[in-house]
Amino acid sequence: MVMNADDRGMQAMRDRAYVLAETGRFENVHAVEQALIAEGWPNARIALDSSFARKAIGERCRAARTH
Repeated sequence: MVMNADDRGMQAMRDRAYVLAETGRFENVHAVEQALIAEGWPNARIALDSSFARKAIGERCRAARTH
């Protein structure tokens, strides 16, 4: 499967969201979304629109905060 530039950009944003979530600095997916926007990712809400991505980020936030 070939990804176009938009797909790669969205994947890069989701990857960055996972990294942020794993830092333990964020309580939930909304906080990660706001951090992405502050970093200059204006389409963060669109990239994190899938329930799978939101759930995965939320789980990573919770796991990181318990350590």
